[in-house]
Amino acid sequence: MVFSSLIFIFLFLPITILTYYICPRNLKNFVLLIASLIFYGWGEPLYIFLMIFSTIFSYITGLIINKFRHCKRISLAVFMLSVVVNLGILCFFKYYGFLIDNINSIFNLNIVVNKLPLPVGISFYTFQTMSYIIDVYLDKVSVQKNIISFGTYITMFPQLVAGPIVKYGDIAKQLDNRKENLSSFGEGVEIFIIGLAKKVLLANNIGVLWSSIKSTPLGEISIISAWLGIIGFTFQIYFDFSGYSDMAIGLGKMFGFELMENFNYPYISKSVTEFWRRWHISLGSWFREYVYIPLGGNKIGKLKQYRNLFIVWFLTGFWHGASWNFIFWGLYFGFFVTIEKIFLLNCLKSKPKFISHVYTLLVIVVGWVLFEFDSMTVCVNFIKVMFGLEDNMLLDSTAIYYIYTNIVLFVILIICSTPLPKKIILYVKSNLKLWSIIIIPLIYLLLLFISTAYLVNESYNPFLYFKF
Repeated sequence: MVFSSLIFIFLFLPITILTYYICPRNLKNFVLLIASLIFYGWGEPLYIFLMIFSTIFSYITGLIINKFRHCKRISLAVFMLSVVVNLGILCFFKYYGFLIDNINSIFNLNIVVNKLPLPVGISFYTFQTMSYIIDVYLDKVSVQKNIISFGTYITMFPQLVAGPIVKYGDIAKQLDNRKENLSSFGEGVEIFIIGLAKKVLLANNIGVLWSSIKSTPLGEISIISAWLGIIGFTFQIYFDFSGYSDMAIGLGKMFGFELMENFNYPYISKSVTEFWRRWHISLGSWFREYVYIPLGGNKIGKLKQYRNLFIVWFLTGFWHGASWNFIFWGLYFGFFVTIEKIFLLNCLKSKPKFISHVYTLLVIVVGWVLFEFDSMTVCVNFIKVMFGLEDNMLLDSTAIYYIYTNIVLFVILIICSTPLPKKIILYVKSNLKLWSIIIIPLIYLLLLFISTAYLVNESYNPFLYFKF
C-alpha cells in the first residue's frame, strides 16, 4: 500500500484516524501498531514476520543491555549481537545476491543464488532499531520497557517504508506523552495534501518524460533530449521523495507526532556540501551521528577526516542499493564534498552566487545519471551523449516536442523547488486573514481533488525510494 493510492486515502486512513481518536489514551499506540502492521502486510504479508522478529529481538536486547549495564562484558556482547543480527538481516536480503554475483565474476564461478524480493523499508527500519540499541548501550536514552510503545516506534506506518529515518531519542517522549489537537491535525492535513500533490501532479508527470527518454536507444537520443531527460529525473526524484516525506510528516502530525524535516529545498544550494545538508536530512544525520563522529569526525587531523568522509559516502551509496553504480554515486559525492572542504568552498565564496549555483546543479544532475543507471556502461555512454562526446544530434524534432509539451511543467517544477510558494502561503496567512480563511482551504481542496482525479486513471505511480 502506498500513500498515493485511493485505498489508502479514502479507506485505510479514515478508518485508522477514526479508530485512533475514539480509543482511550492507553490504547492509542496499540491502534497505531496494529494499523502499521496491516499497512506493511498489505503488500508483503510474509515479510511482516521479519519486521516483527526484528522489533521483538531489538526490544529484548535493549532490556538485557540495560539490566547488565554494570557488567560491561555482558552488555557489550549483547550489544554486538544485536548489531550483527540486525545488520545481518539487512545484508542477507539486500546484499547477498550482489556479493555472490561479484564472487562469481572475480573467480569465474557459477554459484547459484536465489534472489529474494527486497523487503520494503528494511533499510529504514533497520537503521531505526540500530539507533535505539546504540543509544541505549551508550546510555543516551532510557530503555523502553513497553513493547507496544517500542513496536509503535519501529513500525509506525507514516515513516515505515521510506522514512524519514526517526532516531529513538528524537521521538522517545512523544511515544507516551504526545498531545493531539485540532490545530496540529489541520496542519498535518495541509502538509499531507502538499506532499500528495508533489508526488502525483509533479513527480509522476515529469517521470513520464524521463521514462520515455530512458527507454529510447542511446544512439537515437539527441543531446538536448538527454539533458531534458536527466533534468526531468532530477525533478522527479526530488518531488517523489520529498512528497513522500511531506506526507509522512503530515500523517505524523495527525497522530500527534513531530517528525523531523527531511528536505529543505536542496536545489537552491550553492555547494555540494550545502546540498547534502538539505537533501535526505534524516539519513545524513544518522550517518553523521553513528558513523562519522564515532570514527573521529573532524577532530583527528585532516587526512583522517577525509578518510572518514569517504567511509561515510561509501556507506551512503551502498545503503541505497546493492549495485556498483550506487557505490560510485556515493564516492562521487564524497569526492566533491572532500575537495570543497580542502579548498573549493573558499573559492566558491569569492565567486558570484550564480556560478556556485550552476556548478552545484551540474554536479547534482550528473550524479543522478550514476544513481539511475545500474549498468556503468550505459551510465558512461549516457554522460557522453550529454556532453556531445558521441555522434548524436544536438537537437531533433523529438526534443522540440518534449520541450513544447513540457515547458509549462518545467516552469512549475522550478518554482516549486524554491521556497517561493511557501512564502506566499505564509504571507497570505499572516497578512490577509480573510483570504487565509477562505482561499487557502479551497486551494488545498482543489489540490486534493485534482490529485485524486489523476489517481483514478493513473497507471504510472511508483515511489522511487521504496526499492531502497
